[in-house]
Amino acid sequence: MAAERGLELVRELHRAAGGHLPPFRTEEMRQALEEMRALYERNQADVSEAKAGRTDLIFLIRFRHCCLLRNQRCLLAYLYDRLLRIRALRWEYGSVLPNTIQFHMSAEEVEWFNRYKKSLATYMRSVGGEEGLDLTQDIKPPKSLYIEVRCLRDHGEFEVDDGTTILLKKNSQHFLPRWKCEQLIRQGILEHVLS
Repeated sequence: MAAERGLELVRELHRAAGGHLPPFRTEEMRQALEEMRALYERNQADVSEAKAGRTDLIFLIRFRHCCLLRNQRCLLAYLYDRLLRIRALRWEYGSVLPNTIQFHMSAEEVEWFNRYKKSLATYMRSVGGEEGLDLTQDIKPPKSLYIEVRCLRDHGEFEVDDGTTILLKKNSQHFLPRWKCEQLIRQGILEHVLS
């Protein structure tokens, strides 16, 4: 059936659970683009014949053109949705993505992520005075300034604002400022202990 390759890419992305980034399908993208090129070339040949007087080809030309447009919309939707997911990953994981996620990205997507994080960093430095404003810290408004956290794995020393250093060892519990440990919670080093 015509224009199914692009639709299958969109379906696969839709099946990926809750913002999960599936591997980039380079081969399927190439096949969809190749199918579009073949449809375009056949249309070009038939348009020449239709201009010469073969009006019976007009419906076939229109059908192929609709297939081209459908494939184009599917491929653009696939790429745009992946970029939205990659942008959300920057807010979730910070400026360094885990290797398991980077492995699922194409080289162009990695380049786009790097440009996005630089652009976001430039903006955050320009807002909020000399030190800038870290927009990635409090994704949800805090209910209290200090929270109790449990360390899920050994992390090493952690310095608090007053200069005190805390050793973050596996299964140790601490009462820390929320804004200092929010990033570590998102990275899976700490977990918020709800009493």
